[in-house]
Amino acid sequence: MAHRLANPAGLHNPVGYGYSHIADAPNADLVFVAGQYASDAEGHVVSDEFAKQVEQSFANVGRALAAEGLDFSHVAVLRTYIVGHDEAKLNALVSVISGIWGEKPPAQTLLGVAALALPDMLFEVDAIAVRP
Repeated sequence: MAHRLANPAGLHNPVGYGYSHIADAPNADLVFVAGQYASDAEGHVVSDEFAKQVEQSFANVGRALAAEGLDFSHVAVLRTYIVGHDEAKLNALVSVISGIWGEKPPAQTLLGVAALALPDMLFEVDAIAVRP
C-alpha cells in the first residue's frame, strides 16, 4: 500500500469538505496532517479571536499526530496560513510555536491569504511528521 488515509476520533469529519485529516506514507515513514483550523469536534470554528484560533488549530494537529502514535517532536515541516497577516498575528503564532517547540521549531512556510475555506477561519496549519 502506497499510503493510508485516516480521520481520527475527536476531530470533525472532513469528508464533506473534500479531504481527510491524515495521509500516512508508511513506506516513506512520513505522515501528512491536512490543514487544521480552530474547529471543535463538529467542525465549527471555536472563537473569533486569532490567538485562540492558533491555539485550537495546533491542538487539533496534536490530536491528529496522537492518533498516529506521534507527537509534536516528530513534526519536520509546517505550512501556516494567516488571513490578513500582520505583525501582531505573527507574534501570536510565534508564541504558540515557541511554547510547543522552544528553540527548535520545524521548518515553516507562512502565507498571508485573503480568505480560507470557511468565512470564520483566520488561521490554518498543516504538518509533515517523520516516524522514528
